[in-house]
Amino acid sequence: MDRLTIGAFARACGLTPKALRLYDELGLLRPAEVDPLSGYRFYAPEQLDRARLVAHLRRIGLPLARIQPLCELTPRQAAAELGAYWDGVLADTAARQDLVTLLLDHLTGSTGMNTTLGLRYAARTDQGLVRARNEDAAYADGGLLAVADGFGGPEAAGAAVEALKRFDPAAVGPGDLLNALAEAVRAGVDGAPDETGTTLTALLLSGSRLALVHIGDSRAYLLRDGELFQITHDHTLVQAMVDEGRITAAEAASHPQRSMLLRALTGPDAEARPDVSLHTARPGDRYLLCSDGLSAVVPQAVVHTVLGTVAAPEQAVQQLIGLANRAGGPDNIACAVADVVTEG
Repeated sequence: MDRLTIGAFARACGLTPKALRLYDELGLLRPAEVDPLSGYRFYAPEQLDRARLVAHLRRIGLPLARIQPLCELTPRQAAAELGAYWDGVLADTAARQDLVTLLLDHLTGSTGMNTTLGLRYAARTDQGLVRARNEDAAYADGGLLAVADGFGGPEAAGAAVEALKRFDPAAVGPGDLLNALAEAVRAGVDGAPDETGTTLTALLLSGSRLALVHIGDSRAYLLRDGELFQITHDHTLVQAMVDEGRITAAEAASHPQRSMLLRALTGPDAEARPDVSLHTARPGDRYLLCSDGLSAVVPQAVVHTVLGTVAAPEQAVQQLIGLANRAGGPDNIACAVADVVTEG
């Protein structure tokens, strides 16, 4: 049997005839043959593999706009694209789960935890070995961890960090925390000179939650139970190309435009808003925030080893900066490490 009717093909692949007609119109899954008189669609048995893949991808929620290019990739490339999509889904779900938990705590009058959490921390910047001046900023205290990678001058990076140092999470309601945090950061760089800007990645401790604010290609990592996770998404051209399946992550690392930002804080009247999300703080967690002066030259496996073996945050910061400089130090380096600890 070399042709299947649309009904038989639908039953075999798990899609509905209505979906098959839509995918034909979109060019995602063309029938092998269309009767010129009746317009009835017929499919070849060898099309079942693609149809079943499309059906599975739709069940997990992958948008149609991403399914079509994914189906044209090699299996290895398609796996990388699907993994990147699912990492984003998990991060978004975790952020929304934490926000729901925060709101439930607020509505029920619960504090969420009976213990008081704090941060054991260290932060430093380094000019590196090539740049003529240091435009990065780094800051840490018992409730705030922040790094910023400025361009056009150090003013914007410093202004963004200063805005966070002035921000009081207790002055806003739990439901308004993330919006207020994003607005405070954006307003903080309004006074920076024209032609300047900065990335920003910061964690603000609020009760048992960590509010994450992020824009640009500085990064935040979480070391939990021995595993290292990148919890931010780069706002760069090459990351967008990876997300779209146009290049691989390995190709992005050596791409000539790997430093081109799609989003950053600029002043005055900056329009780009940072990403904001909430994360549950757990005693024993270790966070690393860094500019691309570290992440672009020190392999993540090496970063993982340092964070997992060097006990004191200050020593971990010094060792990571040293590794970046031994790798050539091509850029300014901002680095902050904090351990979540129980106080009292």
